[in-house]
Amino acid sequence: MANITILDGGMGRELARRKVPFQQPEWSALALYQQPSAIQLVHEDFIISGADIITTNSYAIVPFHIGETRFLLDSQSLANLSGELAQKAVKNRGKSTKIAGSIPPLFGSYRPDLFDPKRVEEIAKPIINGLSNYADFWLCETQSSIIEPQSIKPLLPNDDRPMWVSFTLQDEKPSSVPCLRSGESVEQATLEMIKLGVKAILFNCCQPEVIENAVQVTKAVLSKHNADIRIGAYANAFPPQPENATANDGLDEIRDDLDPISYLNWAKKWVDAGATIIGGCCGIGPEHIKVLSEQLTAPI
Repeated sequence: MANITILDGGMGRELARRKVPFQQPEWSALALYQQPSAIQLVHEDFIISGADIITTNSYAIVPFHIGETRFLLDSQSLANLSGELAQKAVKNRGKSTKIAGSIPPLFGSYRPDLFDPKRVEEIAKPIINGLSNYADFWLCETQSSIIEPQSIKPLLPNDDRPMWVSFTLQDEKPSSVPCLRSGESVEQATLEMIKLGVKAILFNCCQPEVIENAVQVTKAVLSKHNADIRIGAYANAFPPQPENATANDGLDEIRDDLDPISYLNWAKKWVDAGATIIGGCCGIGPEHIKVLSEQLTAPI
């Protein structure tokens, strides 16, 4: 088996499970306001469980979640706090653990229809600026369309820190041709990410059942173009999300069939298909990451 890098799991639902302040629409940003120490403890538990990479809790620092007024006032300081908490966790528990600076979908999860190119810089820059002192690399998460990471790349600091991009896939009615939630094909997305110069292409915040095919297609395209780009996956534990889903409709149920061993079995399929970066998204906790770390050999 190839060397596997272990990502952490989902922060938001882990906070909710621990009875930390957590609700819609603020999602995981609420804990930054009310109980930031709990965020650091979750990071530390993921490190203890074997995560090679922890992801900053900056996913919900967007107007979609915290509103326009709080975003204008607090976004950069919240991003800075999320980076600081990750850094403290690394110092406490795992000095070799890397920090992924999470750049979220700027206009809401699963909503490519809300993308507004005129506001990308306005929303992205405070998050990037707040995280810049802490991020070892940049992770654009839950991207529903190709234009989203393409719009972020010019805004990143002009240094040698890599950019990783993680797309979310259609999972309500999956087809033999894996597609982003925008309807764009994974093949097309991979070709565009080669042009963009990313260092990893991942798939997250979708059902584990749809990821294997996407990994296979990505690997085939990368091989055809001799592109040295890693592939990764971190599924959620939600039921399939319909096309009209929005992240602020309420809290999705967590599937009861994705215990750590079941999730590991899916992860093994992704590894066999070509993935070398494995973690978890919403509903995947430290107990899942522990099993992944123990079963998948993983120096970063």
